Amino acid sequence: MTDHDIFAALRGRTIAALAELLPELPGEAFARVLVEPPRDPAHGDMATNGALVVAKLARQAPPKLAAALAEKLAALPEVESAAPAGPGFVNLRLRDSFVRAQLPVILADGEHYGDGRTGGGRRVDVEYVSANPTGPMHVGHCRGAVVGDALANLLAKAGWNVTKEYYINDAGAQVQALGYAAYWRYLQALGTTMTEDQYAQLVPGGLQYRGEYLIPVGQALRERFGNALASQDPEHGFGMLGPDHWLDTVREFTVERMMDSIREDLAALGVVQDVFVSEAQLVREGKLEQAETLLNDRGLIYRGVLEPPKGKTPEDWEPREQTLFRATDFGDEVDRPLRKSDGSGTYFANDIANHLYKIERGFAELVHVWGADHGGYVKRMQAAVAALSGNTVPLDVVLAQIVHVVKDGQPVRMSKRAGTYVTLRDLIDEVGRDAVRFTMLTRKADAQMEFDLDKVVEQSRDNPVFYVQYAHARIRSVLRQGGDPPVGDLALAPLEALTDPAEMALIRRLTTWPRVVEGAALAREPHRIAFFLHDLAGDFHVLWNKGRDDATLRFIRADEPEATRARLALVAATGTVIRSGLAVMGVTPVEEMR
Repeated sequence: MTDHDIFAALRGRTIAALAELLPELPGEAFARVLVEPPRDPAHGDMATNGALVVAKLARQAPPKLAAALAEKLAALPEVESAAPAGPGFVNLRLRDSFVRAQLPVILADGEHYGDGRTGGGRRVDVEYVSANPTGPMHVGHCRGAVVGDALANLLAKAGWNVTKEYYINDAGAQVQALGYAAYWRYLQALGTTMTEDQYAQLVPGGLQYRGEYLIPVGQALRERFGNALASQDPEHGFGMLGPDHWLDTVREFTVERMMDSIREDLAALGVVQDVFVSEAQLVREGKLEQAETLLNDRGLIYRGVLEPPKGKTPEDWEPREQTLFRATDFGDEVDRPLRKSDGSGTYFANDIANHLYKIERGFAELVHVWGADHGGYVKRMQAAVAALSGNTVPLDVVLAQIVHVVKDGQPVRMSKRAGTYVTLRDLIDEVGRDAVRFTMLTRKADAQMEFDLDKVVEQSRDNPVFYVQYAHARIRSVLRQGGDPPVGDLALAPLEALTDPAEMALIRRLTTWPRVVEGAALAREPHRIAFFLHDLAGDFHVLWNKGRDDATLRFIRADEPEATRARLALVAATGTVIRSGLAVMGVTPVEEMR
């Protein structure tokens, strides 16, 4: 008997055993039964909480029920031993023959090994990056892009129907400021003699974006419109017309150009999103009014005055009567304004419109990856989605902390508005796309990280990128030396020769891959994949080194063809799982390393 996910298989057998012991309990009583790797490998291969979670309902003492369950599970052919432990757990140790039998399953499934059904085909929208289109992608955007992309890949592998989305924030004051900045570059392209400071004095709020990245946009504006958007200024040659004559045109043109640049930057990182949704277009189409009507019909909007907030006053608070959303009905701390004093929608209101659009498209789940500075925004957005969907569509938010870039032991500074920052392209050119993606996933998203440009390219076991890639390169080297046997032949290899503890430890690690995929997907934690691959690579390197010291453990032995086939099957299965994990991370496995 073989199973594609032995943890799911043993969970099913555990529930069946409990159902035999407790026939009076309904099926839903076993919903919280888990079968997981124990925290201490010395306790066995698996542990189940089955007796503990149903004991109260069954009116039995957990230890007594655990002993009975252990007796049932010990009788299974794949189980070597089962023993009650603690307040009601059961530890399981699997037979080596059963564990070895998973290798043909892995080889037959190929990189689809680990594909799950947890998502049940449910449609999920994963929105990530969604940076204001006011400049090139920088390192701050990079982490969210990698985390979001890997999470989307992970959810797809675990059985969700995933849409990758970018929400274009093109309706706010920052995009207006971008239009003024691009217009300055347009005037420069026309040959104005006006200085930057002179122009800045004419701009409401001053000239906010001065980066050189807008120079090509100014030149493109000149090529498209000639001098039609400028005035003939006797003193400066070409000067600024009234914004009514050009601001909308320049803003839309610039946003389009910046989004082209952003798409190119993301593609260089290996990120290709399915859908780009424009905030400005949703506003033009009346989606905000539609959302307001829906919420009003449900009694969730009223006119009122908010109490002044404690501490720092947010931008959307005004001491006046205004249109408020009953966010407190859905767990938020205070109700939230939907309209500014000029009647336009608040930033929050426009986001409500965006989420209504997602719900209308039929998504069963929504996932966002935001910068950690948006942490205070999570509850209100979850409240809005609950209100709009009638509590049927959950919104999960993954917060990505800031990245500190270091080179030669010194921090590399970033300043978007000054235009003196490390761009995403700079980072990729420095260390390569795969190193960027892997490194960004080596820590949990909500933990701050230091991206050391020197260490990322260091060839040592302390560099997880190198450590995992080196394992795959070694695997490919072994298989080439073995003649690259067809996977189908290796799947039929007799496996009895695989008895060394290091060989069995490696196989046991491989069998946890489906469980890792499921757990990481449910927790929305793609960094778990990087951790797993690092541990798997470590198990393989241990076996490689043992073979160097003990000739009987070498992968290829001319005098033992059957043992060689078995070990090549193990090596091939390990390579398969490494590639499966790297595919989730969006990292290309290497064939060889020098």
